[in-house]
Amino acid sequence: PPQQLVERLKDYGQEHVFAVWDDLSADQRQLLVKDINSLDLPRIDRIIRCSFRSQGLPAALTEPVSESNVSTVEKRTMGERERWWNKGLKAIYEGKLGVLLLSGGQGTRLGSSDPKGCFNIGLPSGKSLFQLQAERILCIQKLTAQSLNEGRSCFTVARPVQWYIMTSPFTDESIRKFFESHKYFGLEPEQVTFFQQGTIPCVSRDGRFIMEAPYRIAKSPDGNGGVYSALKSSGLLEDMATRGIRYLDCYGVDNALVRVADPTFLGYFIESGAAAAAKVVKKAYPQEKVGVFAQRGKGGPISVVEYSELDPSLSSEINQETGRLRFCWSNVCLHLFSLDFLNQVANGLEKDSIYHLAEKNIPSIHGLTAAYKLEQFIFDSFPYAPSVALFEVLREEEFAPVKNAANGTSNLDTPESARLLVLRLHARWVVAAGGFLTHSVPLYATGVEVSPLCSYAGENLEAVCRGRTFHAPCEISF
Repeated sequence: PPQQLVERLKDYGQEHVFAVWDDLSADQRQLLVKDINSLDLPRIDRIIRCSFRSQGLPAALTEPVSESNVSTVEKRTMGERERWWNKGLKAIYEGKLGVLLLSGGQGTRLGSSDPKGCFNIGLPSGKSLFQLQAERILCIQKLTAQSLNEGRSCFTVARPVQWYIMTSPFTDESIRKFFESHKYFGLEPEQVTFFQQGTIPCVSRDGRFIMEAPYRIAKSPDGNGGVYSALKSSGLLEDMATRGIRYLDCYGVDNALVRVADPTFLGYFIESGAAAAAKVVKKAYPQEKVGVFAQRGKGGPISVVEYSELDPSLSSEINQETGRLRFCWSNVCLHLFSLDFLNQVANGLEKDSIYHLAEKNIPSIHGLTAAYKLEQFIFDSFPYAPSVALFEVLREEEFAPVKNAANGTSNLDTPESARLLVLRLHARWVVAAGGFLTHSVPLYATGVEVSPLCSYAGENLEAVCRGRTFHAPCEISF
């Protein structure tokens, strides 16, 4: 092997990657050298050492989030909702909001070889998750233009909402082709930007690289928290600043009810002056397997505590003043960040270099090997925020996760459960707008789908629905 490369690897205790060099063909040797040269070895070594060292350290005491940090549904007035909606629409009209989609995951748990966003959950329209989200952006652009042009003599067009889509090396090509083949679902190609999250070598329990093949190191995506370093290294933070973007709406791909670019949430965020914000839903029951927002120590930073980290006795405690669980605010990966904060956190996370260690069985030259994938999570940024605002939303209106195959071991968070949540919500919209439903199966098992091009959150449906009868299941579009 190249002696200079051997010496470099020795510095980091990784020279074993050349163990079977003599058995490799000339082409395989070239592939191995290229693979090693693609790695930022000092950075990866720092990440491995810092991450291993942080494991097992005592965590700060977990405290509930202060009530002052949370905007609850019951505390919200109609006046506040209208004010936040209008403030958010104005910021979107001025081009201050960018949208960031975390779409690095594959649909393997759904029984699909395609990226999750390509998945069709079985709605009457047959639309994919990507199409539902794209059409919500189109709807917001239309609502924004209508709202800001009311009463004006000359019509001006709102700036297109910029959509940044984070892929992974495993999904990038197929996602780009999917968007191209569907003509970007009506969006302008220029307003959609794809970028890839990074990968990081899988390591053994003693921190050594796992060899997937004699000429290739096993790697995995660096988690959805890899978005921060990916935004920085790709130059997209500068791109956003150049475009005048000041806020970034960030969400995961696998939520069929996600309100992309929600003006109400944006208006609340701007008014709060916080650096970061998250939509939260009430925990359904004490043992629900969800991460919750909490404070690390009295007055400490707000962060997400995974359900496995929360003491069972704490997860069942009741707040005597509110009647809610003391730790009740579930993380559902719906976030807003200021661009200034994103620049700060990208530097902070890179400097600290602490990743979560996920023990997995990794395919290697020795068969399946118990080893670690190193990942960062999107919520790792919250402890860096000088202020965090939490915004409660109703689970049945904004959270329909699509994570598990319908025929799998769980009947939770399946395409079927997500589809029913969408159909039931939209059925309520139609009835509220004066429409009627007929159905040949029980209504709890069906409903109607309202195209996002018709309505974003149930508004403007009277002209379409009043006095009309729809037979469920069906799609209501223009």
